[in-house]
Amino acid sequence: MSEITIIGGGLAGLTAAVACAEGGADVVVHEAHATLGGRARTSAAPWRAQEGPHAFYADGPHWQWLVERNLVGPVATFPLRGIRGTWFHRGGRLRRTPPAGLLPLLAHRRRRAPVDVDFHTWATALHGAEAARAAAKLVGVITFDSDPGRLSAAFVWDLLLRVTAAGTPIVRWPVGGWPAVVDRLAGRARELGVRIATSSRVDSLPTAPVIVATQLESARSLLGDDTLAWESGACVLLDVGLVPDRRDAFFIADLDDAGLVERASGIDSTLAPAGHSLVQADMPLKPGEPRDAAHARLEHLLDLGLPGWRDRLAWRRRGVAAGRSGALDLPGHTWRDRPAVDRGDGVFLVGDLVAAPGFRAEVSINSAVNAAQLLTARSGVGARIAR
Repeated sequence: MSEITIIGGGLAGLTAAVACAEGGADVVVHEAHATLGGRARTSAAPWRAQEGPHAFYADGPHWQWLVERNLVGPVATFPLRGIRGTWFHRGGRLRRTPPAGLLPLLAHRRRRAPVDVDFHTWATALHGAEAARAAAKLVGVITFDSDPGRLSAAFVWDLLLRVTAAGTPIVRWPVGGWPAVVDRLAGRARELGVRIATSSRVDSLPTAPVIVATQLESARSLLGDDTLAWESGACVLLDVGLVPDRRDAFFIADLDDAGLVERASGIDSTLAPAGHSLVQADMPLKPGEPRDAAHARLEHLLDLGLPGWRDRLAWRRRGVAAGRSGALDLPGHTWRDRPAVDRGDGVFLVGDLVAAPGFRAEVSINSAVNAAQLLTARSGVGARIAR
């Protein structure tokens, strides 16, 4: 097999590099930026804020693949004090408990939801509009979408069951943030002989075999395919470094507008300087809504959960994430309908908006491993790639 070229040095690109190299291939990675990581990059120390709250779900093949290679490192889970500091924003107020109507809906965990019906219609028929709306907004907290009720019932229901599962929490936060995982991936790739070139922009598709691990809009240009598109969320982001106050909420799930407030340094203390808190928050943009209006709604949420936060401000960063929050499936569609990983003629597409199972980072990892399996298997190698 000739050399495999990978365009993009984010989570998907580095995963593909490791998987291909483990299969015996020669691999070179081109990353346009000066640093690796893609959306897994953080702001500069001492405030290590990511592009929106990031976490792994430890219940799928993506997680097994990482753990088997010791690529995750130390992880944190949601602490007990975080549970005590969790609030739900509903009806314009912070409350300790979610709507009562949500519980009967979640009691039927073995029920299967239809693909071709939107979640709001399906859930309303089962347990009423209030329960349907609360459940959809709870999923909106993790999808960065202002109206998850419009999405496929099967898509929303699967996510809802995962995030409300009883027993051991499945959410894991890598200590040091996702850059720690990126560093391990890059280190493993280099150990396997992968050549990684940063500040190396690729503007035209190289000779196959090639794996394109860029944002979908960049892939459209590289592949010359205007059909490469998929639904994704859009939200405003607000990261603040604060002098802490014992009244500060730990976690706010916004069941009115699908916003989220998370005290990231309470989960991983390495993300903020000693004696300070790093809070990451997001608010989905409504269709046609100005960014400043969404930021105003988000700051109001902070006013409720972090009293006097402006007077305690030590650092602040605002941002917007549009089409950068993972694939969302509309009614009638599943992950299999997303842009195909195998584009033919030795060209493959990986990332969080392509046809691979999972959610956000899981799709990136699963698609990258799948592409590597297909590439190396066609060349008679690849037996050591985990499935």
